[in-house]
Amino acid sequence: MPTRVYEFAWPDRVVIGTIGAPGARTFYLQVRTGKDIVSIALEKQQSAQLAEKIDEILDQLGTIDGNPFSVPAGTPIELVDNDQLEAVEEQFRTGTMSLGWDPSTAQIVIEAYPLTEMDDEDADGDLPGEDEADAAEMLLVRMPVGTARAFAKRTREVVGAGRPACPRCGYPIDPEGHVCTLPGT
Repeated sequence: MPTRVYEFAWPDRVVIGTIGAPGARTFYLQVRTGKDIVSIALEKQQSAQLAEKIDEILDQLGTIDGNPFSVPAGTPIELVDNDQLEAVEEQFRTGTMSLGWDPSTAQIVIEAYPLTEMDDEDADGDLPGEDEADAAEMLLVRMPVGTARAFAKRTREVVGAGRPACPRCGYPIDPEGHVCTLPGT
């Protein structure tokens, strides 16, 4: 069966957003070009790691002599997107993701594949990437460096907007209260 690819080469919008209350939020990577919109669910940790790795790639590219890709050191203010998610219709829940750089277009490239039973079990010994070839669908997003920098900034803010951390043990404090895991508390 051929893989259905949701491809966005120069998206009008690419953001991480959430639905739900802190502690019960669902994270979405949402991409739109014109009226075409795709929303895929992902874990909070996947969101945080995506932002971190995007910034790492951009920081590394910015150190190349002459900065040939015009990688901004900071977030271009005109690219900041603090709007809510648009209507969410989940295409799939993300399992494997890959992140890369395309120097021919000076864009960050994100590939996301659906969560599979293999991702859950993770014990069959398959080589990484074998599942992707059999995936029924995937998301492919290419975004320019300024958009990628703004995407990473927003993603860090969204991830950080959850439940506050306990100053003693570091675990999240629920709205109903918190039992600190440190002895003597």
